[in-house]
Amino acid sequence: MWKALAFLQKHLVWSIPAAMIAGLLYGIWANPAPLRSLITPLTFLMIYPMMVTLNVKEVLAGGDTRLQVITQVLIFGVIPFLGFAVGQLLFADRPLIIVGLLLTALLPTSGMTISWTGFAKGNVTAAVKMTVIGLILGSLATPLYLKLLMGTAIDVPLGEIFSQIILIVFLPMAAGYATQRWLISRYGQQRYNAELKPRFPAISTLGVLGIVFTAIATKATTIVGNPALLLRLLIPLVLLYGVNFLLSTLVGKLFFARGDAIALVYGSVMRNLSIALAVAMTAFGKEGSEIALIIALAYIIQVQAAAWYVKFTDRIFGRPVAPVPAAQPAKTS
Repeated sequence: MWKALAFLQKHLVWSIPAAMIAGLLYGIWANPAPLRSLITPLTFLMIYPMMVTLNVKEVLAGGDTRLQVITQVLIFGVIPFLGFAVGQLLFADRPLIIVGLLLTALLPTSGMTISWTGFAKGNVTAAVKMTVIGLILGSLATPLYLKLLMGTAIDVPLGEIFSQIILIVFLPMAAGYATQRWLISRYGQQRYNAELKPRFPAISTLGVLGIVFTAIATKATTIVGNPALLLRLLIPLVLLYGVNFLLSTLVGKLFFARGDAIALVYGSVMRNLSIALAVAMTAFGKEGSEIALIIALAYIIQVQAAAWYVKFTDRIFGRPVAPVPAAQPAKTS
């Protein structure tokens, strides 16, 4: 089972589309309404395992305040308004699609931030801090941004969004931290890091695939009736991620050394699509499926873009500097 889950996690670029196709077929041939009862357990299955692996203590370590501040300014001062502008440009008549773009742009950083920063040989410690800080700030800011930018176009359930974020972010965060400390006390730090910790992201992937399946199944008739909609939805996502990568790369290259610059790029571009999906499906009722549609497609763009960016990091920022070997003491005769 673990090998199968690890395979799905490693190949999200294929497993996400497979879940979307399966959901589409199910929604065509069966009644998808009963699937809504699975949203809450699938949300917990998706969020809680991520929180078990989160290293909250990393936030308390200092030394990179400038990097963290500039990253958060990009995340909350630029990217949400970019997502809103792209949505208004291409889907002015579809406010729920704009909400989906906003949720994609508003909930920053995930475990993928840390993973891709590591793959590109960037500053992983800084990426961990960005993940925790961005998760907390994004959870608090998202309802306010939605109300500010979309409150005149649709009814934004501010209280419902706040309560759902408490249920799907802060409660699992507390439970995940408690679980982490218990596992370490029971099995030791070494065994936790080597054997237990790597399993939790795979469990989370199962929840992600379940939510994607449910979101697509409930919108199957809409998709079949308008198949070109999926292609239309890819355009704003490509624009959002493309401009985000370009802007973050320029800022990183101009102001930071290689490792910090890579952490800034992945810290400001990678979105916590799992939480965005959960908010869409739980806080917006029946309208959540339309909002979730564009978020589900964002998984494909995000994973592909992150993987390709790793291939170009050495060209953009230069090769990582190899550590200088320590001098050996001279032999005495």
